[in-house]
Amino acid sequence: MSFMGILTAAVVVAAVGIFVGLFLGAAGLKFKVQVDEREEAVLAALPGNNCGGCGYAGCSGLAAAIVKGEAPVTGCPVGGEPVGKQIAAIMGVEAAGTERQVAFVACQGDCEKAGRDYDYHGAEDCRMAAFVPGGGAKSCNSGCLGYGTCVKACPFDAIHVVNGVAVVDREACKACGKCVAVCPKHLISLVPYKAKLAVACSSRDKGPVTMKACTTGCIGCGICVKNCPSQAVTVTDLHAVIDQEKCTGCGTCMEKCPKKAIIRL
Repeated sequence: MSFMGILTAAVVVAAVGIFVGLFLGAAGLKFKVQVDEREEAVLAALPGNNCGGCGYAGCSGLAAAIVKGEAPVTGCPVGGEPVGKQIAAIMGVEAAGTERQVAFVACQGDCEKAGRDYDYHGAEDCRMAAFVPGGGAKSCNSGCLGYGTCVKACPFDAIHVVNGVAVVDREACKACGKCVAVCPKHLISLVPYKAKLAVACSSRDKGPVTMKACTTGCIGCGICVKNCPSQAVTVTDLHAVIDQEKCTGCGTCMEKCPKKAIIRL
């Protein structure tokens, strides 16, 4: 190829490159999506865990929703009140106080306390095991299956299976709610961090059935109700419930419970 041919080819390639660059630059300016500066500031204030506990697809989704007024400035369960106040300042609004919450597993049916009807050898996933006969190998149909589906779902390493029952590390828990969502037995809920006592059982079977399945299950006897000095305990559907607003943490219900189904948090 002659020198002129090479030079011509180089000029053509350069011209095409410049044209494409200019075209893309112009197109980028014309079709640029305008992003609210507040959205970028809110996103920077969020923890960046992208856990989905807020109900949106990651922190960017929550930031966009906050700026549009579709989510509260305190919508991040991981950041809690400090991040909520920071975002409120960005948005120029008042941040309502948010109470810290943590996950709580309403079951104490470990390998010693809960009976077993058979040996299970299937997939070690609570959602799968819940569909086998009896809702799992444990005699209590309401008990923790102990295969750690909640452990796998937790992005903060705040829940572990100990002796066949899921246990929450209250200090590590960020209340994202992922463990709540995946538990097929609906044993996990979010409770106030300041809560002092809780009923660690979810069974609503009649007393004799519960006692046969687990040594520490709530039998709905009502002794806790009769002895609570602040009237914070009620029995509904054969199951004790503590009103955390009324509970003073005196521990009388825990001491009087014949099955030790009420525990101090």
